[in-house]
Amino acid sequence: MLPFFIGTTLLSIKILTAPTQLTTLTSSSQSLRFIPKSAIGHHPLAERLKKEVDGEIYFDAAGRGRYATDASIYQIMPVGVVVPRSIEAARIAMQIAAEQGVPILPRGAGTSQCGQTVGAALVIDNSKYCHRLLAFDAASRRAVVEPGMVLDTLNAQLKKHGLWYPVDVSTSAQATIGGMAGNNSCGSRSIYYGNMVHNVAAIDAVLADGTLARFDDSILNNSASQRLQTIVNGIKAICNRERDEIAARFPPLLRRVAGYNLDIFDPQDPMHYNSVLPNLAHMLVGSEGTLAYFQSLELKLSPLPAHRVLGVVNFPTFYQAMELTQQIVSLAPTAVELVDRTMIDLSRNNPAFRPVIDAALVAVNGKPPEAILLVEFAGDDLATIVKKLHDLDVLMGDLGLADSLVKMTDANAQKKLWDVRKAGLNIMMSMKGEGKPVSFIEDCAVPLPHLAEYTRRLTEVFTKHGTVGTWYAHASVGTLHVRPILNMKMDGANKMRAIAEEAAQLVKEYKGVYSGEHGDGLVRSEWIAPFFGPRLTAALSEIKTLFDPNNLMNPGKIVSPSKQDDRTLFRFKPDYQTPPLTTALDWQSEFGARGLAAAVEMCNNNGHCRKFDAGSMCPSYRATRDEQHVTRGRANTLRLALSDQIDDGFASQSVKEVMDLCVSCKGCKRECPTGVDMAKMKIEFLHQYKTRNGFTLRDKLVAYLPRYAPWVSKFAWLANGFESIPGVKALRERVVGLSSQRSLPRWSTQPLLLSPQRRREGEHSSIKEVVLFADTFNTWFENENIVAAVEVLEAAGYVVRFANAADNKRPLCCGRTFLATGMVDQAKVEARRTIDALMPYVLRGVAIVGLEPSCLLTLRDEFHALYPGEQATRLAANAFLFEEFLVREKRAGRLNMPLRAIKQKHALLHGHCHQKAFGVMSDVEEVLSWIPELKTTPIESSCCGMAGAFGYEAEHIEVSIKMGELSLLPAVRKADVDTLIVADGTSCRHQIHDGAAREAVHVVRVLAGAVESRLPCH
Repeated sequence: MLPFFIGTTLLSIKILTAPTQLTTLTSSSQSLRFIPKSAIGHHPLAERLKKEVDGEIYFDAAGRGRYATDASIYQIMPVGVVVPRSIEAARIAMQIAAEQGVPILPRGAGTSQCGQTVGAALVIDNSKYCHRLLAFDAASRRAVVEPGMVLDTLNAQLKKHGLWYPVDVSTSAQATIGGMAGNNSCGSRSIYYGNMVHNVAAIDAVLADGTLARFDDSILNNSASQRLQTIVNGIKAICNRERDEIAARFPPLLRRVAGYNLDIFDPQDPMHYNSVLPNLAHMLVGSEGTLAYFQSLELKLSPLPAHRVLGVVNFPTFYQAMELTQQIVSLAPTAVELVDRTMIDLSRNNPAFRPVIDAALVAVNGKPPEAILLVEFAGDDLATIVKKLHDLDVLMGDLGLADSLVKMTDANAQKKLWDVRKAGLNIMMSMKGEGKPVSFIEDCAVPLPHLAEYTRRLTEVFTKHGTVGTWYAHASVGTLHVRPILNMKMDGANKMRAIAEEAAQLVKEYKGVYSGEHGDGLVRSEWIAPFFGPRLTAALSEIKTLFDPNNLMNPGKIVSPSKQDDRTLFRFKPDYQTPPLTTALDWQSEFGARGLAAAVEMCNNNGHCRKFDAGSMCPSYRATRDEQHVTRGRANTLRLALSDQIDDGFASQSVKEVMDLCVSCKGCKRECPTGVDMAKMKIEFLHQYKTRNGFTLRDKLVAYLPRYAPWVSKFAWLANGFESIPGVKALRERVVGLSSQRSLPRWSTQPLLLSPQRRREGEHSSIKEVVLFADTFNTWFENENIVAAVEVLEAAGYVVRFANAADNKRPLCCGRTFLATGMVDQAKVEARRTIDALMPYVLRGVAIVGLEPSCLLTLRDEFHALYPGEQATRLAANAFLFEEFLVREKRAGRLNMPLRAIKQKHALLHGHCHQKAFGVMSDVEEVLSWIPELKTTPIESSCCGMAGAFGYEAEHIEVSIKMGELSLLPAVRKADVDTLIVADGTSCRHQIHDGAAREAVHVVRVLAGAVESRLPCH
């Protein structure tokens, strides 16, 4: 047994470091499936669906709970959930549900803000599989897509043809075309391109009774069935009968999405639906899934403008911004978007957004701006639109606001600012505390001449009810998203009702519309009747009955709605409470007395984590496309567990299943606009769960690595030799759970840090000294990085010191391995040792510099949750990654480090997730730019997929590979053989070595090669 124990131990304790070469790692799975065993319930509908539908079926409490909410204030538990693998599977699921009298609710990304996609129905989630581009014709500018196609994904495919789908909603990275059509979405540039209804040519639909029907501009003359003919004749009769009432009740405003589009025969909006003939597809657009299921949509595409320019107008008062919008619109911009003072301040509190918003601000007449307007001009001739930007500057001067304009012609700068604007809703929801901005009157649209007075009077209404409102969005079309701040757990519902009633009177007075963009759903359907009147309200019911006589399609929306303030439908119902939980980490310092529960509730279900474009968040969702493996799905499950809406509470199996694929990348900490830190929540969960259920052998091998590494390093030759023994990998997988597909890293044969001479321990004072935090991984596995770091720092004139713990028993450790396994108490031991050892240096102002991002940044992040207080704060402020420190010193004029050219002329740079989360990737790029003749190209990638021990675990090997294959590994494989691959994370380097057969190096070794040529870069 002793040889077995040694072999298993020596092979297993290395699982947080690099594997040896493994080039055959590939994933044959086209769609990873991590479905909880408990997902299928005993509902009779569930049994039939399981047998007859090709799809994923969820009838358990946690699975249904993740679909019980959208981005609204509501929560209704669905009957069940189907994720069909094809449109045909969706049709079969609908048929089965209809036969059993179960309502049907189509759903895309679930980002609806009015409660359209929640209900006591069978939810059909189109987003995972039903997202194909079915047809495309560049000449006619048409595309046919399945309902789950995401807008940004579609536009990425159209871009190479010089086309795009221009309904550019702020949730473009998440929003599906089917959902956008259901809501009649609009977007920032609707003043130029119109709404969804203006850009949909045809819809192939499935009615609740299974009837297949194509709705387009020829249907009036060519009905395919008696069922469809009955619908067509009924619509014609209703609309003709109510023609005069429609003309009287439908204001001539572009932004009008309430009810059904009864004016398709005589359009009342300024763009007239862009159709000569009546198009019955326009009756379905905006119907919110209440009339039919969309199996495909034919879209009208637009030419992509060759150029865009942006002018940011700063206003000393909010009222003036609203008053002058109509003047700006006269210059024919493609967009005019508002950002108010509240949103400016909240944006500046977000480290990702602060530099972007600051670049757009200027003082006007000696005052900081109370509001800004983003004014865009677009076209194929750059000179023409630059001239329009000049005209805007002149106009503002004529209006008494000289020097108020910030001009942006650089495409990258424009995109960054638009990203801030697009995140407006979510930025506002980042307010901490029980009071949140609530969506219920945010889509009111009024004619531009009345916009300033409308906002002034509505602000008075807010004041009257003891609250304030946040304002942003589409000033160009008179639709401002305003959200009063209310506590929906207390008196918010009463205030919501009172404010809504007064707002409705104002909108009527100014001849506006109550629902101007985000639809009706549960929050605004009630307000259709007061604006449409009894005749048109009855007409809506007739339309609904024509399509859906049994009221199975998303009932309770538009027709026969509930009250918007029915608290039994709220996410936070009258009896909502979260029983106290003794937590291992500190949550109260940031979130108050309710601590962890309040932190979880920061998720407002906006779905920003469901993205595939830039950034890190959320790697497990990118690999699986499962709602349970996205930050929102996890947060929903945690909230349900903490409020006892899931059996067995926070430490339950249901929570374990959703946390299983969280790789603690911290992408959500930075990229989630509301700041949900799922990595920290996973630490808390693991502590609670493992304390209850016990730690495995693998947990202990991972966690205690820093403590036994000094001993094992003495037998490095023995540990390194085990890999070649036949059968060891298979045995390791069976006993410890480490995948046999992974090779383990090699221990350093000379793990001593440095000789005493090189450490210069005898020197006790210097104006340029630094403490090098030697982490476990670089110390025992890649010691050459520590050597290189000392070489570079000493070449720059610094005295390098290594701190020792008072007990001097073992090297310092950040506690990362203990945190990763939920052993918070042991992590606190390591954190205490580290704080005590480093504080003397911190108090002297000596910088603490580290190489491994996950370790060094633990000092800046988790230490606050382990030991909140002044010491952790001061240490965090004085702890830097290696490249951060060099950039800081150079900017302060203290760095003198001449660098020479190296052999490689091109570097491909991959960022560690934590580097991205803390916004320090730009420092890596800057440091590399100091090397003469070296060009650096960042890889646009999410998590590499290793994530410490995660990529070694047998049950996670498939998804680990899938994460790496999404972007990182293909990019590395395509790189020229002479290209330098740079990655600061030890896990990242090891995934690259494993999956792409290339060696990646830490930036410190690149610098060492430029400082000292005898240290190679590869």
